[in-house]
Amino acid sequence: MVQLEWKKVRSYAVVGVLSVAAASFVLPMREGVAQSAPIAQRSLPDFTDLVDQVGPSVVNIRTIERSSPQSSAENGLDEDMLEFFKRFGIPVPQQPRQGPRRSPRAQPDEDQPRGVGSGFILTADGYVMTNHHVVDGADEVLVTLTDKREFKARLIGSDKRTDVAVVKIEATGLPAVKIVPDLSRLRVGEWVMAIGSPFGLENTVTAGIVSAKQRDTGDYLPFIQTDVAINPGNSGGPLINMRGEVVGINSQIYSRSGGFMGISFSIPIDEAIRVSEQLRQTGRVSRGRIGVEIAPVTKDVAESIGLGRPQGALVRGVQAGSPAEKAGVEAGDIITKFEGKTIEKTADLPRMVGSTKPGTKSTVTVFRRGATKDLSIVIAEIEPDEPTRKPVAKEERTTQPSAAAKSLGLAVSELTAAQKKELKLKGGVRVDTATDGAARAGVREGDVIVAVANTEVNNGREFEAAVAKADKSKPVNVLIRRGELASFVLIRPTR
Repeated sequence: MVQLEWKKVRSYAVVGVLSVAAASFVLPMREGVAQSAPIAQRSLPDFTDLVDQVGPSVVNIRTIERSSPQSSAENGLDEDMLEFFKRFGIPVPQQPRQGPRRSPRAQPDEDQPRGVGSGFILTADGYVMTNHHVVDGADEVLVTLTDKREFKARLIGSDKRTDVAVVKIEATGLPAVKIVPDLSRLRVGEWVMAIGSPFGLENTVTAGIVSAKQRDTGDYLPFIQTDVAINPGNSGGPLINMRGEVVGINSQIYSRSGGFMGISFSIPIDEAIRVSEQLRQTGRVSRGRIGVEIAPVTKDVAESIGLGRPQGALVRGVQAGSPAEKAGVEAGDIITKFEGKTIEKTADLPRMVGSTKPGTKSTVTVFRRGATKDLSIVIAEIEPDEPTRKPVAKEERTTQPSAAAKSLGLAVSELTAAQKKELKLKGGVRVDTATDGAARAGVREGDVIVAVANTEVNNGREFEAAVAKADKSKPVNVLIRRGELASFVLIRPTR
């Protein structure tokens, strides 16, 4: 019993000695860690003050489109799905049609809702920034503020390449956003917040972190990648840092389902501001070009020609008469620098050149047969994009509507030779006005009628004759051209 007691005491003593030794060993280690790599205690951010600060500057944008023979309702697609198809360049599927149909809610001459997006107030006097794809093709743009005031906006300008648009509302004293003064300070892992109207739900706030910068998706600009929840309707809304400054415009998502999947992309605000300034000044964006066809430089090629590492843009071809040809750029050159700035990847070159004012004398550095060479080049202007919808120019009316034409609700005019050439048509007549039966069938001003009741019409006289011969006791089939698309409509004559 005594022996057992002694063993117990001895064991306690050993444990105590080991504990003291362990403590004396661990403490210096902890002190060393603390001295070399202190770990800051961080808490989750509170966005409430930011929402109060920036929220009033974010607007809801609704677009209106005039009724057409192939409206979204007839396609069987809702507006959110239409925006998804449009944003990612997927052709809108056409549903089988059993003659002309209209939405049960649609009435003759009624404007149809086209889509919902977001935007933010750029200046106190009413300039609003949003995405090009939000307002593209819209006949009317409506801007709603957080105080529920609604304004009909005027499109100042829109740029397809960068997906930036500016609209103007007639108001003053508006709460404008703050723009980040130096976007290079934005860091990967930094908290950011988005405010917008996903699926039409106004003033919706989502938050996350910056996942990557300078993300190249093949578009004209490199994007800011985040994990902020962005959905259809968020397009055009601001991406905001923790200082309440706008760092980007929410523009795209990566999705296999049409909804948010954890990856979203925003246009860098510094690039967007440069575009908006041109849009406000001239209504369009002027970009530079040098006239070369380029390709990436692979690792194997870079090593074999002595370039060292894969960088720059390989010149595959030079356009005849272009600035590049005049400057002496040759096929096989590798352009490594533009105005002293290194071209890390192929996409850098068109972005650098594009942001240069046409007429500017610049310097390109090329790598040719083992040596570098500086060439002086005068930047030319790239041709502007064609408008999404190019209506036929309205001419002086040459055909007075007859009683037969009026029964269809149509007034038409002759096509000029230039219009026929533009539309690649031998003949036809332009619709000046569409009322009554024509409007109900979806015909609208600017359409071109090429046949009536299976009879080809080349001019106003043939149009009148075809309408006069048509059986007015039943709907008259009319073949129309709208842009490059043709469709039949059935017009029920009025009596």
